[in-house]
Amino acid sequence: MKTKFLIPILFACICTGNLWGQSQDNFTLKLDHMALSVKNLEKSVEFYKNVLKLSEITNLTKKEGIRWVSLGEGKELHLVSTIKEPVTINKAIHLAFKVTHFDALIKALKSQNITYSDWPGTLDKITVRADGIKQIYLQDPDGYWIEINSDEK
Repeated sequence: MKTKFLIPILFACICTGNLWGQSQDNFTLKLDHMALSVKNLEKSVEFYKNVLKLSEITNLTKKEGIRWVSLGEGKELHLVSTIKEPVTINKAIHLAFKVTHFDALIKALKSQNITYSDWPGTLDKITVRADGIKQIYLQDPDGYWIEINSDEK
């Protein structure tokens, strides 16, 4: 008689254990946003809007000194001017984008006198990676590095 109750209890414990294990250990992260500390908020927003053609979106925090830019696909870039500590920047810390019409981007950068380089820093030089992707680097008004890759080979 005791075994009649033991089997359903063991089965329930095993099932509950599996559910508990899944809820405790199984999660997925997705990129939500990136934030950059900027000195001149207006100048930074204009750069991302006018040079990189990104759209400004509503700052849902409603805090002064912060503006948001859409990176597409629900991703955001938060430009924050409220932090006054200096930021150390190097090329290994960068934003990276793909662009559909690489040559049109290069033409637009040149028309706006925006300098770009390859990874080593040679001005106006485009890197062609081993996989055929074209690549350049440029800096925003605060010196943050931006990598732009061609979408096509």
